[in-house]
Amino acid sequence: MLVSVNLRPHASLGRVLDDLGGTLLDLVLGDFDRPGGIGGVAIHDPLEEPALPQHALVLGVGLAEPDEVVRQLRTLARHDAAGLVLRAPVTVTEAITAAVEETGVALLSLARGASWAQLAAMLRSLLAEGDVGDAEPETLAGLPSGDLFAVANAIGALIDAPVTIEDRRSRVLAFSGRQDEADPSRVETILGRQVPERFARMLADRGVFRELYRTDQPVYVNQPEESLDGFTIPRVAVAVRAGDEVLGSIWAAVREPLTPDRTRALRDAARLVALHMLRVRAGADVERRLRADLLSTALEGGAAAREALSRLGLADQPVVVVALAVLEQGAEDAEIATERQRLADGLAMHLSAVHPRCAAALVGDTAYGLVPVTRDADGERRALRIAKDFLDRVGDRVRAVIGIGPVARSAADLPEARDSADRALRVLRSGSGAGRRVALLADVHVEALLLELQDLVAARGDRPTGPVARLLDYDEQHHAHLVETLRAWLDAFGDVIAASAAVHVHPNTFRYRLRRLAEVGGFDMTDPEARFAAMLQLRVVAPPAP
Repeated sequence: MLVSVNLRPHASLGRVLDDLGGTLLDLVLGDFDRPGGIGGVAIHDPLEEPALPQHALVLGVGLAEPDEVVRQLRTLARHDAAGLVLRAPVTVTEAITAAVEETGVALLSLARGASWAQLAAMLRSLLAEGDVGDAEPETLAGLPSGDLFAVANAIGALIDAPVTIEDRRSRVLAFSGRQDEADPSRVETILGRQVPERFARMLADRGVFRELYRTDQPVYVNQPEESLDGFTIPRVAVAVRAGDEVLGSIWAAVREPLTPDRTRALRDAARLVALHMLRVRAGADVERRLRADLLSTALEGGAAAREALSRLGLADQPVVVVALAVLEQGAEDAEIATERQRLADGLAMHLSAVHPRCAAALVGDTAYGLVPVTRDADGERRALRIAKDFLDRVGDRVRAVIGIGPVARSAADLPEARDSADRALRVLRSGSGAGRRVALLADVHVEALLLELQDLVAARGDRPTGPVARLLDYDEQHHAHLVETLRAWLDAFGDVIAASAAVHVHPNTFRYRLRRLAEVGGFDMTDPEARFAAMLQLRVVAPPAP
């Protein structure tokens, strides 16, 4: 089912949960889609009557007793607050549930291990986004929000060492200056934007990652005793956390352990890096969700489709719909979901290189793309070439297929174009596309009709009738392979030599089976209507061939 375009204001409770949910915040009770934006953030003070901005989100620092929570919810309701945040785990009682339902104030929880200061900084960053007249760029601790390179340079200056900021997979997100002062392994890491496999394996074997991810203290890593080409300078590293989640790590190339002051500076820097990494991730997630919402709204058609196309920069532009899916081959759900998102991002990048106003996003388990075309060109064939080129670049490591719809010349044409792309995609996913990886609906129209007939038959519960039913019953009782013989004969258009070779029997044996199936099934092999009826039942109603 498609989702509608996200029309929440930037500072709504739903937006905050979209960006910070699962990492810092979780909804415990209440309506996250409550209308109205959050007017500001306030901290609970048990000694003073609150003076809150309209629709405030209140941080309940030190608030835990159920009776206190109920009283605070009722107080906040009088000030029209949007929500109350408590430290996890939150004890939910009947009285608290009743208070939330009565007051309409949402109850949220802050993840264990996350700091209130971290949450306040992230909320301030989100609520400031899109402010009218805000001439200053958004900053965190005096540095441009999300600029990890500026952060890396600041950390390098604090601890007087070249620094890299890396994610959980040891991919380099940012690095400071002075990398020429480090060893060849660091230079190789910077150039490849990834810690080389031999160094990552050495660190894992020595238990460095295990120690790093279970403490908030910097970990000193001596150069290995065994000779390892390029690794000549020790490292000090600290994990970057948001609550209980490890986001990545900071690595500095040092010639001796850090002083206590620099150790504290590196620990403090890890908290700052967490804020910037969360901001980068939140911004990317929001952009991705917005693009998916706009794309799905456009594909649905209706009154909002034209506005969605306009926001995508595709108003009054003929487009071709492409639909991409990953073939599931026994992989884990998490692996498939990751691969879908990776391919969707790859498709978006590939299409943007073809045309700057292409739009692509993952909607459900299918990645859709809108490719602008000129009104006088063969848009479908152009999209076919683009899709083939993309899958050639992806290679065979991931099995993916793409269905292509007809040109949609207006917003009103998009639902039909999307339906055509979906029908072509379904044929390819079912394996009925004769080995194709990309197809227009015109290329696989018959196969699409057969799949839809199978749906109708399954919904009605129809069973085979006539000669096919009699042959199925006879085979079940006598293991005579008569249905297999009929399939092969029909597929070979009556060529006994080709049909017998397909089922690996002698032609004389095959001719004998043909006579038996005509007798047992009462099948007139010379009647074209009987042949068509048998062929249709074998493809649509009867059990598939083994």
